[in-house]
Amino acid sequence: MFKDELFADSGPVVIWINSPGGDCIAASQIYSMLIDYPGKVTVKIDGIVASAASVIAMAGTEVLMAPTAMMMIHNPATMAFGDHNDMKAAVKMLDEVKQSIINAYAIRTGLPDEELSRMMENETWMNARKAIALGFADGMLEDRKKAVNEMAAFSFAQRTSEDVLKAKLVARYSKPKTNTGREISALLEELNLKEVSK
Repeated sequence: MFKDELFADSGPVVIWINSPGGDCIAASQIYSMLIDYPGKVTVKIDGIVASAASVIAMAGTEVLMAPTAMMMIHNPATMAFGDHNDMKAAVKMLDEVKQSIINAYAIRTGLPDEELSRMMENETWMNARKAIALGFADGMLEDRKKAVNEMAAFSFAQRTSEDVLKAKLVARYSKPKTNTGREISALLEELNLKEVSK
């Protein structure tokens, strides 16, 4: 179902992830589909991306996290039944699964396998800033509405200040010459302001 929906088109796609993880083989399949997709893949993490879900996130062309989001990586786990030979086989299998996960982390972050292995061993939790610093993510989700409003407010305040300053200069130096013998137009030009109309 995921593959059919993903490859229904070839343009840029946004994948929102909020997941505690799950089956590592299913995560591997989704990861492979995303890196095989011809268009840009933007992964946006708005809650938690943990365990196997973090592997999926590594397939993003760009990975963005909400300032409040969390990422967690840890060792893979399984259940086993049988004698000591079965237990040894389970351990060996887990080692291979861990390395397969490290492969995905290393491609994105550039961190050495040994460091990634230690991070998984210690069950590492990362807020957005830490994930970005370590290379697991590229940036934080931004409130574009706020940025636009702040820019508009700044522009309005700047224009208002300039208008007030020009009005004060014209009112104070209403004669052609100032006390220092300089023309008001020259003073305004020096301040990089245009004379306001009367």
